[in-house]
Amino acid sequence: MNENPKYEEALAQLDTIVRKMESNEYDIDELAAQLKTAQRLIKFCMDKLTKTEEELQKTQAEANS
Repeated sequence: MNENPKYEEALAQLDTIVRKMESNEYDIDELAAQLKTAQRLIKFCMDKLTKTEEELQKTQAEANS
């Protein structure tokens, strides 16, 4: 994963991991590694969404005052 990936890139990578897991394309060693990667990607996406929501709320509050 990039040092500073974009949300869309992280989501696409997560989608690829999930698709491969569902079709049993990983052996057990790869599966463990991909699960860790998926966890990092999920955290990144959730953090990005939270930050964006906070920025939108701040902008709305400034516009309303």
